[in-house]
Amino acid sequence: MTSRSIGYARTSGGGDTKQAAGLEVQVKALKDAGCAVVFQEIVSTRTAEKDRHQLQAALNAVVEGDELVITALSRLGRTQREVINRLHDLQEKGIHVRTLDGLVNTKAMGKMAPVLIGLLTGLNEVEREMTRDRVMESIQHRKATGGSIGGRPKTNQAKERLVLRLRDEGCSYRSIREQTGLALSTIRRIIAEQEAVSC
Repeated sequence: MTSRSIGYARTSGGGDTKQAAGLEVQVKALKDAGCAVVFQEIVSTRTAEKDRHQLQAALNAVVEGDELVITALSRLGRTQREVINRLHDLQEKGIHVRTLDGLVNTKAMGKMAPVLIGLLTGLNEVEREMTRDRVMESIQHRKATGGSIGGRPKTNQAKERLVLRLRDEGCSYRSIREQTGLALSTIRRIIAEQEAVSC
């Protein structure tokens, strides 16, 4: 059976003209990259996976030997952990993954692909443990010194939602800083806390 290239395109938002145009750009790029079929949807990454119907359709369409093509790894999941787990699952099924940004091409990597995905999985676990350790050390320090264990003063919820929405849409940290006026450290904290909650 001939292997196929199946595309998946996603953008966040409520379906306005800008989001639709962004989706069209992705679909065209995927077709130009050799995808005969492209599944597409406008949906936030915070939408439950079962409700991301076109992602599920794309995952159900690919079989062993096929290639799932996306514009960037962020299309595959809500968190870094989710993306890495999905890469691992697809690799186990003999399904290749290629990103148009050139970051991943498991078919071209051949026998090195499982090594890369194993390394990413290991690094993800290390990062989670380090984050957990830092949080626990901070709480213990504040308890020992009589400080508040309520954490840093909270950024208002509207700004936090804006940061997460902009990140979902693929904005860089620098772009988010320019649009929100928040410090990079605050932006990183908001995104890290959301990822920790999602894990």
